[in-house]
Amino acid sequence: MLLVERDPAMIRVLERSLRSHGFDVSSASNNKDILTLAEDDDVGMLVFDVSPFTDDQWGVLQRLRVARPSLPLMLLAGAEDCLTKPFALEELIGRIRKRMRGAGERRPTTLVAGDLRLDLLARCGWYGEQLIDLPDREFALLEYFMRHPARVLSRVAILGDVWGYDVDPASNVVDVYVRYLRNRLARVAARRAFIVTVRGQGYRFDVPAAVADAAD
Repeated sequence: MLLVERDPAMIRVLERSLRSHGFDVSSASNNKDILTLAEDDDVGMLVFDVSPFTDDQWGVLQRLRVARPSLPLMLLAGAEDCLTKPFALEELIGRIRKRMRGAGERRPTTLVAGDLRLDLLARCGWYGEQLIDLPDREFALLEYFMRHPARVLSRVAILGDVWGYDVDPASNVVDVYVRYLRNRLARVAARRAFIVTVRGQGYRFDVPAAVADAAD
């Protein structure tokens, strides 16, 4: 994802929030960098602050539309999909996910981390040849971790993406279900610590180096 924003303070806020929700984020503030980065096929979404909207910004958007006509676009003020400032970060995250789904984001039906596999269609997990019985909430939590390997995920991000923002942010439900999930995984993989606590920040799902390299 490429974030175009001229305010350095806003860039820091948005980058931190987007990364905590599992997005890979690059940022740019000048036209040359915007065009260079956005034309990279690895950029799957463009979030563009157009306040105030200027002629040079319009030219940049026109060139990007020619170069990458199917690139999902979110404007923070005015056009195809607009979110007026000030905005709630949760609303921005929700709109970004919606735009990416609407653009036909391809998602795997099986997630793999070493000997751990999660079948998203059959809604079951496996460790080697051993079936893992996962209740719905633990399945959703494990899916979330496996979609964001090797990243520190805050409790707030996990709570919002797995439970929804109607849950009290002060709730300890994330810690409770992480414990449930760890115990369940330990029954089939006693020597593998998949979910690591990062003190003061949240949790990280670790995978073997070879798998992590392949995912990148």
